[in-house]
Amino acid sequence: MDFNTIIRDLKNKVYHPIYLLYGEEEYFIDQISDYIEDHVLDESEKEFNQSVLYGLDTEVNALIAEAKRYPMMASHNVVIVKEAQKLKGIYELESYLKQHSPTTILVLCYKHGKVDGRKNFVKLAKKMGVSFESKRLYDNQVPSWIQTYVKDQKAKIDPKATNLLLEFLGTDLSKISNELDKLLINLKEGEEINAQMIEQNIGISKDYNVFELNNALGIKDIMKANRIINYFGQNEKSHAIPATLPMMYRFFSQLLLFHHFSPADDKTLASKMGVNPFFLKDYKVAAKNYSIKKIAKIMAYMREADLQSKGVMGGGVNTHDIYKELVFKILH
Repeated sequence: MDFNTIIRDLKNKVYHPIYLLYGEEEYFIDQISDYIEDHVLDESEKEFNQSVLYGLDTEVNALIAEAKRYPMMASHNVVIVKEAQKLKGIYELESYLKQHSPTTILVLCYKHGKVDGRKNFVKLAKKMGVSFESKRLYDNQVPSWIQTYVKDQKAKIDPKATNLLLEFLGTDLSKISNELDKLLINLKEGEEINAQMIEQNIGISKDYNVFELNNALGIKDIMKANRIINYFGQNEKSHAIPATLPMMYRFFSQLLLFHHFSPADDKTLASKMGVNPFFLKDYKVAAKNYSIKKIAKIMAYMREADLQSKGVMGGGVNTHDIYKELVFKILH
């Protein structure tokens, strides 16, 4: 099952005896387990019929005993195990699944890794319940996720604000959703989340960030590019080279795709590049300034800058000088 199907079933009160939730992305695991914790039982039923346990503090035999309890004055007995990856002997739960309680909903939140699909316990869980792998989204999938998240809250967010969140928070959906929730609380009806709101409420500069740097490089605005890298050099902690280079590399990689798929229509180009159509105008300008051959050289320059930042090439060079050299090579 995918995430949306699981949530839809839960909202329709279609429950399963076991939910094996695992994977690298915490957000989807938490969303499913939190929904079960909050909505399956009402408040009066939870005291005697809902248990929230932690893997490190739980033994398998005690968990099985908890799962085999019959509900008291309720339709279900809900047992949620958080941090289930720390539960010793988790695969011994096979014996419980073979003789499980039909009134129990057992939720296992196994984070930061995969379960062993060869184990009978996992095979049984897939057969009789929900087995869901929560995968991290790729960088190019996060903007669309942000747009959908905000849309589901009956609000809007502009593409620049979306990109600012991606730069500052990366692909951590839990952090992104928390920050969006703060913004949405104060959002007036009909108002759109924009870059200025991001700057004021989250502390991300709308003028000095990697997306503005890419834009300056794309149009070959030497003064603006140098102003931004000067800011980066003075704020190394929040603009470290290992965090900035992947975003720059992505921009020029997408520019390569633009060259490759041109002269396709805008909708096709945006889809192939994995970008919002809003930004195609920037790529059209950049494509005139950078040939495929030049882009290949730029990617090599970025690899050199990455090695320099790690002390592999030209050790001892400070962050600001690495930025200055890289930007000079790109623009000239």
